[in-house]
Amino acid sequence: MLNLILFGPPGAGKGTQSEQLIYAYNLKHISTGDLLRAERKAGTELGIKANEYIAKGELVPDEVVVGMVRNFMKEHSSSKGFIFDGFPRTTPQAEALDNLLSEFGAKIDIVLGLEVIEDELVKRLLLRGETSGRADDQSEETIRNRFKEYQTKTLPLMDYYTKKNSYVGVNGMGEIDHIQSSLREEINKVL
Repeated sequence: MLNLILFGPPGAGKGTQSEQLIYAYNLKHISTGDLLRAERKAGTELGIKANEYIAKGELVPDEVVVGMVRNFMKEHSSSKGFIFDGFPRTTPQAEALDNLLSEFGAKIDIVLGLEVIEDELVKRLLLRGETSGRADDQSEETIRNRFKEYQTKTLPLMDYYTKKNSYVGVNGMGEIDHIQSSLREEINKVL
């Protein structure tokens, strides 16, 4: 089983890069953003609650996110592995994921960090907001608040996974295909 985390700030290209990695390695994709958007679109209680946080550029509480991921993993327990996109975002989530994976006799094999500068992220997200209609990508203030949240709550995960010898930084600037090649090169080292 191959389990990897695609790590990086909002707009770093996690979703774009995940699509190709899923196909190349036959993984199940866990995007908490996609799971949350589906809940919001369906108008569930979870979706309404999550929307309150997302609209302000804040992170959804850990217990909600961890529960969604557990349910997804149980549904796909026979998978060849998982790619985690946008999760974990905090050290408690990382610890919860480690515990969750141990239930399946697995662990995180590699954490790939897409490294992109803030101004490029803002540019990418505003462009995505124009084409996707996503409200959380249409305000520069909200985007910059999300980046601050990332820096204070999520960036410490780099240290968490570095201590476990599983973090690898990858330049997330440039051509999509070049970034993809760099990601695959790192994954192939752990296979």
